[in-house]
Amino acid sequence: MSHPTALARTPEPPYYAVVFTSLRTVGDHGYDAMAARMVELGSSYEGFLGIESARGEDGMGVTVSYWRDEAAIFAWKRDPEHQQAQRGGSEVWYADYAVRVAKVERAYGKF
Repeated sequence: MSHPTALARTPEPPYYAVVFTSLRTVGDHGYDAMAARMVELGSSYEGFLGIESARGEDGMGVTVSYWRDEAAIFAWKRDPEHQQAQRGGSEVWYADYAVRVAKVERAYGKF
């Protein structure tokens, strides 16, 4: 899957994080192309701040996308192409998944 290889550089809080945790099914079935397209599409949205993603050999993955506000998250969730990918996730690519939305109130690190 094509994902950025650096940590997201987010602004000073507050902002929002959408945490998508998933367990992949076996086989690609077009997943890598879809995942790359979702990063490309999501990053074109007003209010998108960055993304980080990792997946283990066991198929367990975590993707965190960062957003300016809840309106930006809602617009992204309603995107028709994103909704099509969500259906593919439920029907083909994910054995299990969870989505969590959180408000980031503090952030610090080596950046």
